[in-house]
Amino acid sequence: MSEKTEVNVLAKFATPLIILATIIWGSSFVVMKSSVNVLPTFWLLAIRFSFAAIVLAVVFWKRWKVLDREYLIGGTVMGFCLFLAYAFQTFGLEQTTSGKNAFFTAVYCVIVPFLYWIIAKRRPDKYNVLAAFLCIAGIALVSITGDNASAFNMGDVLTLVGGFFFACHIIAVSRYSEGRDIFILTTLQFASFALFSWVGVLFTSPAPDPSVFDSSLIFGLVYLVVFASCGALLFQNIGQKYTAPSTAAVLLSLEAPFGVLFSILFADERPTPLMFVGFALIFVAVVCSETKFAFLRKKG
Repeated sequence: MSEKTEVNVLAKFATPLIILATIIWGSSFVVMKSSVNVLPTFWLLAIRFSFAAIVLAVVFWKRWKVLDREYLIGGTVMGFCLFLAYAFQTFGLEQTTSGKNAFFTAVYCVIVPFLYWIIAKRRPDKYNVLAAFLCIAGIALVSITGDNASAFNMGDVLTLVGGFFFACHIIAVSRYSEGRDIFILTTLQFASFALFSWVGVLFTSPAPDPSVFDSSLIFGLVYLVVFASCGALLFQNIGQKYTAPSTAAVLLSLEAPFGVLFSILFADERPTPLMFVGFALIFVAVVCSETKFAFLRKKG
């Protein structure tokens, strides 16, 4: 496949790839919740992203000839932002519910348009802002109603900080992916993420007992490496390369309702009527971000 053809194909499937990533991440909340109860946070992240980096490095070994200083800088910045986001999110998950963790993580959909405005000097339009707030309102109804609507706690605070760094990651991907091979950039991102995680291991976490690595944990780790990292994060980076940051943020927020859906299916969370209102608001937010409601305006 020629480079031009590859670019055209990836650009065409940018939105579906981002949505596919959110479906995978939605399922990973349940897996992460069970894994983080067994492995210390930094051990979980270090193992996950070390193997993810190795897998991508091997799969895309023919592309390494493009590597230069700018790739190393971009990959490191992206990896550091993602490391902080996942670290705060995972520590938060230890102290809150999967549904609330999914909601507070998704604050990035509101932060991104304004953060991008500060950094790139591109003011968000009214549809970007409307979509962001519709989205966060919908996620609130989906994620923290009923039994999930317990008192605000430290786990929620940590998750909110993680949401901010997820917004920083979205902006970093937009900044450094332009004109670069996204596959190599993602591999470097994973490698730097793993390095920061191993540093965290050295300073905070003793080695886990080998007996914890039973079949259930190993299955969870394989899922997180292959699907939630090599698959979903690569899909996100590809999709973001060809999508405006504000639109990407709204699409990525679909992770929250998918997270709640999988929690209902596999973790005994119960649906409520307000959840369905939330799903509807999120759907309207996505339509607003993608189309700016152009189909409602009369054509002159």
